[in-house]
Amino acid sequence: MYKRHNNALLYHHFSQCLPWWEKKFARLPLQNKMAAKEQNGRVGMIKKLRRSASASEHNMSELRNRKSTQNLFDQHGIPIDLKQFRKVLDKEDNGSNNNNSSEKKTRYRRTQSVTRAEEITTKSEKQRLQQPDKGCHRPRDSLFSWSSGFSNFTGLVNWGFLLLTIGGFRLCLENLLKYGIRVNPLDWYIFLSGKNESEGHASLFLILYSFVHISICLLVEKGLAMEIISEGLGMFMQVTNIIVVVVLPVVIMHLKGHLFSLMGASTVCFFYSILFLKLWSYVQVNMWCRETYHMKQYKPRVRRPSITLAQLKNGQFGDDEEKDEDVPVLVQYPDNLCYRDIIYFLAAPTLCYELNFPKTTRIRKRFLLKRLLEVIIGVNVVMSLFQQWIIPSVKNSLIPFSRMEVGLATERLLKLALPNHLVWLCFFYLTFHSFLNATGEILHFADRNFYNDWWNSNNIDTFWRTWNMPVHRWCVRHLYIPVVKMGYSSRQASTIVFLISAFFHEYLVSVPLQTYKIWAFLGMMGQIPLSAISKAVERALGPRMGNIIVWASIILGQPLCIMMYYHDYVITHYTDSLNSTMYREL
Repeated sequence: MYKRHNNALLYHHFSQCLPWWEKKFARLPLQNKMAAKEQNGRVGMIKKLRRSASASEHNMSELRNRKSTQNLFDQHGIPIDLKQFRKVLDKEDNGSNNNNSSEKKTRYRRTQSVTRAEEITTKSEKQRLQQPDKGCHRPRDSLFSWSSGFSNFTGLVNWGFLLLTIGGFRLCLENLLKYGIRVNPLDWYIFLSGKNESEGHASLFLILYSFVHISICLLVEKGLAMEIISEGLGMFMQVTNIIVVVVLPVVIMHLKGHLFSLMGASTVCFFYSILFLKLWSYVQVNMWCRETYHMKQYKPRVRRPSITLAQLKNGQFGDDEEKDEDVPVLVQYPDNLCYRDIIYFLAAPTLCYELNFPKTTRIRKRFLLKRLLEVIIGVNVVMSLFQQWIIPSVKNSLIPFSRMEVGLATERLLKLALPNHLVWLCFFYLTFHSFLNATGEILHFADRNFYNDWWNSNNIDTFWRTWNMPVHRWCVRHLYIPVVKMGYSSRQASTIVFLISAFFHEYLVSVPLQTYKIWAFLGMMGQIPLSAISKAVERALGPRMGNIIVWASIILGQPLCIMMYYHDYVITHYTDSLNSTMYREL
């Protein structure tokens, strides 16, 4: 009886602190309050707690954290289940908050759970250490498990490198035991000079003839700058001249193929391809400068501010900026239209023309000497690998390819992959680092960004944007951006870039070999779906698998292309020798 009287007094005290609607609800008859509680169970439970005689905690968090249910009754003296209250309050919180707040609460609870679990683990570990059994075990993951957090696999990398070195040494030893020492510098001289393969020096004459195309390009640009030639006629002459640069070697080699050696024809095609790209850039940049020049020339003159007598006496003639003698004066259009400028651009290690290239102040003699030594040594290494390893492997792949023996052809492909990849890596370092840096040092050319970290590429698209920066920079500046500005989408512009690249890859292989196939063209166009596949693999399996696909395409794609072109070259030019060889094999 005393308990109920005390509960009634506490209930009257807390009801004075409640809002007016809760006071009104408190004055309702018992039957109405029970009906409201049945309709709004969660609200009724909370109101019960607020009105409970023993609920001294005004804050709901204090009620939530209460551990004991002692002296927790409602106004009618009925005990309240604290567990039921917590469930109801959780449901109310989840129903009133949005998804973001619920996610935050879930994360918070999980964090509390993890913290609590760590606390329990720490206490348990301390208790175990206090035991006299001298325990040596604790919760740990295996090192190869991702959850272990272990990342130092330097020893395994060294093991893989050593294993690869041993395998390569075994292949070298097998090659020496099977073919002997095939390296002969005299054969290099005969091959490079084309002494027994051609008549005369047609390759040299054709390279010297390129000066005619250079002169035509320069003269037309001068005529356009002086407005002697109309814009339409001048651009037609320039486009025709650039197209002839690419077509001329094809026509000459087709009509007079016996005058060219394989090395001479390859050098001519490579030289004319570079000339095509450089003249394109030269014409397009001068067109941009010409538009700006004519716009300024025909723009109404702006009145210059007058100067005072004091400025005249002091030698100040109204120039805003003082001239610094140490700062070189920039070349302005059309002062750049001269032989000295265009010859420097043609010799510079870049494909993109500018009126003022960044230049160094001096030549680093030690750096230049190192690069020249690398060029000399690198050429000898590449020629030795070709003569000792690649040529026998390619010749041995001819019969399996002709007979379409898949197993044996695959074995020859894998056997050729290692030496071909070594030659490709040597060629990359020899060309993009040693030779281009030496050329840039001699010409004081300061921009030495010839390559980026293509070896870390996670997809094919990134590889083609990083391994050959001069070509990539040309494609973006003179092909991709103008095509996008014409209204085409970025995907269409990328496809056009790959088309041009595929054409030149085929041009550099088919024309010197006089074997007009489309394997290189298809290989380059196949990079588009391969790029999509590598990106999908990167998203699904991570960047490491994407990088593996990039390396696999480099290691296996090139020897396959070499074997196919060698087979077609022999079929085209040495059919009788192939038939006799097959007859002896049979």
